Amino acid sequence: MGEPARVLLISGSARGGSVNAAALATVAALAPGDATAVTYNGLAALPAFNPDHDGDDLPPEPARLRQEIAAADAVFVSTPEYAGTLPGSFKNLLDWTVGGGQLYGKPVAWLNVAAQGRGQGAHETLLTVLGYVGADIIEAACRRAPVDRASVAADGTVTDPAFRAEVAAAWTALLAYLERARREQASGGETQS
Repeated sequence: MGEPARVLLISGSARGGSVNAAALATVAALAPGDATAVTYNGLAALPAFNPDHDGDDLPPEPARLRQEIAAADAVFVSTPEYAGTLPGSFKNLLDWTVGGGQLYGKPVAWLNVAAQGRGQGAHETLLTVLGYVGADIIEAACRRAPVDRASVAADGTVTDPAFRAEVAAAWTALLAYLERARREQASGGETQS
């Protein structure tokens, strides 16, 4: 595959001890050798989105977010649900990506770690926003894999073998997609998800 794929991990939770953060810590821990997982940790530092500052006057943290997304080969997201939809802080993060266009065509995978019967509102809103910004959702790498807080170890990763197997399968699917995309780009073709 050449250079390791750079995959940006973004948690939709501002809480350090959230199961979404643990899920992505597990994604990072299980990254294969042909991938480099980079965690974006600036969610809480993002100012409220203001279109007046979405241009030449871009604040530092939104600028850093856009740089991180632009530098990534793919993005992996895990978000909680709050009041039936995405948490406001995560929607704010996504709002900051609209004007820059860095997510357009960017391969994106997601984890939904909510308990059975929960998380659907956040999931649907996430898909709506990702569709709006033109992200390339890699369905084969997306997973619904509930995480029980009791399965989060002291190191912040999830120990549940079934969850870890889902993460490994997501990595396989995502990296296979990126490899196909690289080969097709090299031969002048187009990739379909």
